[in-house]
Amino acid sequence: MNTILHIAKRQEWEQAKDLGSYRPDSLDSEGFIHCSKSTQIVKVANTFFDNQKELVLLFIDSDKIQPEIRYEEAEIGELFPHIYGELNIDAVYLVIDFEAGEDGFFELPEKVRNLE
Repeated sequence: MNTILHIAKRQEWEQAKDLGSYRPDSLDSEGFIHCSKSTQIVKVANTFFDNQKELVLLFIDSDKIQPEIRYEEAEIGELFPHIYGELNIDAVYLVIDFEAGEDGFFELPEKVRNLE
């Protein structure tokens, strides 16, 4: 199984479970859902999710994703997985709370370490 990760707002994920698919704002504004590899997730969290609460980390089996996945280069010169369509929720096999520590920084959760 090839796992990619996505940081989501807890409330949006809860709504997605009721709807049967996950459609964050980035799908409308940028045309895709931002995802990361396990080695990228902490850097992404500390860069883009500063001071945000009620976050969850979605563990996604990329083999089960129905829309197209493209690995595309970001400004920092790394390739990131992008999902070009609504995420079918049956591709998500694990969801964990993902909150910054008391110092305000995110750390790699143990369950992500086990992916490496």
